[in-house]
Amino acid sequence: MATEELEALNPIHYPPRFNLNPNPNPNLMSTSRFNPSLNPDPIPLLSVTPLPPFSRCTVPRLKRSVVGCLPVLYWLPRYSIWDYGMPDLISGISVGIMHLPQGMAYALLASLPPVFGLYTSLYPALVYFFFGTSRHISIGTFAVLSIMVGSVTERLAPDRNFLVMLNGTNLTEVNITARDSYRVQVAAATTVLGGLIQVVLGLVKFGFVGTYLSEPLVRAYTTAAAAHAVVAVIAQLFGLSTTRFSGPLSLVYTLVEVCSKLPQTHLPTLAVSGVSMVFLIAAKEINSAISARLPVPIPVELITVSYYDTLLAAPRLPDASLFKEVMGDAFALAIVGYAISISLGKTFALKHGYKVDSNQELVALGLSNAVGGFFQCYAVCSSMSRSLIQESTGGKTQMAGMASAVIVLVTVLKLGPLFQELPKAVLAAIVFVNLKGMFKQYYDIITLWRSSKVDLVVWLVTWVSTLLFNLDMGLGASITFAVLTVIFRTQLPKYSVLGHVPGTELYLDMETHREVREVPGITIFHSSATVYFANADLYLEALKGKNGTVFVMPTTPRTPDDQCSWEYLKGSKDPDCATLGAVSELQDGDTTTLGSSSEDTLSRELDKVSLGSLGKWTWDIHSIILDLSTANFIDTVAIKTMRNIFHDFGEIDVTVYMAGCQMSVVEQLELGGFFSESITKGRLFATVHDAVLHCLGHQGTSMPSYEYSLVRDVHVYSSIVDTIWKTVYCFEQMNHVCKYVIAGDAVQHQTLRTLTEV
Repeated sequence: MATEELEALNPIHYPPRFNLNPNPNPNLMSTSRFNPSLNPDPIPLLSVTPLPPFSRCTVPRLKRSVVGCLPVLYWLPRYSIWDYGMPDLISGISVGIMHLPQGMAYALLASLPPVFGLYTSLYPALVYFFFGTSRHISIGTFAVLSIMVGSVTERLAPDRNFLVMLNGTNLTEVNITARDSYRVQVAAATTVLGGLIQVVLGLVKFGFVGTYLSEPLVRAYTTAAAAHAVVAVIAQLFGLSTTRFSGPLSLVYTLVEVCSKLPQTHLPTLAVSGVSMVFLIAAKEINSAISARLPVPIPVELITVSYYDTLLAAPRLPDASLFKEVMGDAFALAIVGYAISISLGKTFALKHGYKVDSNQELVALGLSNAVGGFFQCYAVCSSMSRSLIQESTGGKTQMAGMASAVIVLVTVLKLGPLFQELPKAVLAAIVFVNLKGMFKQYYDIITLWRSSKVDLVVWLVTWVSTLLFNLDMGLGASITFAVLTVIFRTQLPKYSVLGHVPGTELYLDMETHREVREVPGITIFHSSATVYFANADLYLEALKGKNGTVFVMPTTPRTPDDQCSWEYLKGSKDPDCATLGAVSELQDGDTTTLGSSSEDTLSRELDKVSLGSLGKWTWDIHSIILDLSTANFIDTVAIKTMRNIFHDFGEIDVTVYMAGCQMSVVEQLELGGFFSESITKGRLFATVHDAVLHCLGHQGTSMPSYEYSLVRDVHVYSSIVDTIWKTVYCFEQMNHVCKYVIAGDAVQHQTLRTLTEV
């Protein structure tokens, strides 16, 4: 047989142990189109014998592992100075200039001396250069994480713990040096622990954890965090000294205190804040207007700041005794920082056509935090504003991040004397202006109102909970609510009955597509979600009552041979409101006889038969096909429900089939004891169309003219099954030796057409 003909066979691709043709059902095999002599023993449709996994370390595998851990080894040898050098240098200078004022300003949000904001802008960026996979994100300080770190430092090192008595008086003052020193230790310990959590999660391939933070949740969270940032610095704008609260309702308490102290506003400080904000906003608008004609944006924040002096700090071990007190905060920082970074990284990767490894990004960010914590840095992630600048100014690779780190390093070492006693009012103005982009996210409310009400509710709940419960508790409440919305939506999926699209192999919802036609005698039932314990009962009820409910009642007593006569009466869709019709309302033939092999009570028999009703007259249906193509798992409760469906419908001579099951679902059915002598794997089909062909061919049903194409397939199917029992030994591919066996009911009609030509 030619290679093209073998490829045209297109066998059903199921992994090992999936046998669509087990011991044949004698009742089915008795039909004329089956020849048992052709298949004396059960042969699986697809038998795959995988080769044992590699147990030896080869040089290519070792190389891939090392490059995977150190991505710089992959892209740096291929780096083209002529193509990327100048764009990366310009981009790095632009971002480095932004690092300086933002680092010092965001340190104010973390309740740390401004110099530690510069450290945070330097060391983590150097580490990310070696381990990161995103070419365009800028690692360093970020307002949201700065606020989260500030809540930890303020909680564990409040001013009241560092009060000292003034010499010769009863007055007290805060020992700022001791307070700041301890706050630095708290921030460093939290950062190191958060980094270690990120590294561990990355090593165990837990990068998908960021997917639980949906885009509406992240945007609402950052918007609420921006409000916290504004409230945190508003006192500095007015020159006020206030207590920084932590915990639930801290934002409300801070606003109340600020408002109560407004009469004490320091007017010169307020004037400096106002002038700085006006200058920053105007300069940023000018930057935006003429950015296309500028190689490097005007460093407006750097021009605004005045003086600050600093030197590089030596590395030191974090205080491990603080780990138990900051464990929850470190985990929240790890998750939020990763979610922000990976969302930005994937956005730029999609735009520029490269791939970001989510697990490696988690490791890279964790190492940036862990190493940075030894140099008294606090938690970092990618910055939205700096990343946009890095991308828009032509940055091509991670080399731009290295250039920005060099700018910060040179500033710290050589230009330190130019930065002394930087006014907090100016830093507060820088923070306020840089949060403008986050406040624009309030437009999400209008967008989500038009597109998705569920996402809008998630946005609002996240925003409110973050404002009221603070950042850490707000994050937990937001994630919990977002997960609950997913559970509720899977618990209440859309159920539909499918019909055939003439001339195709498609089956669509009959209620929403006019062109589909019902397949006579077959009900194809589809659920938009997987079936599991939370919706198994609803699945059964929808199957029973999709188009109304059929009630049954016995009309004759049980006979000695265990036979009784039943009448089928059609009621309303709501069984609780239905009433049995009078005998005169029955149509001819509305009586049938059911056999019973047990001595159950009448109520049990009624329950059995009504459970098998579909809202259709039973004599009009001979087969039900459950489309499980949307199911990616099935639990024990759902397995029990499926078993009951098969048994109960079998009591009224309706055969149930499954179509579109994934291999994982089949394995779970096996482990759950679903298959038996009465429910064999012969009830499973790869597609709905295969199941329909089997049902029609088995029943010998005649079709209307509009189903000509379907009739043709059935005829080909029936004639070929009688004569074909072939085994095709195919190919070795992907280190698996595959054996395809084309057999019985499992043959697809496309395969049969090809075999007919052969």
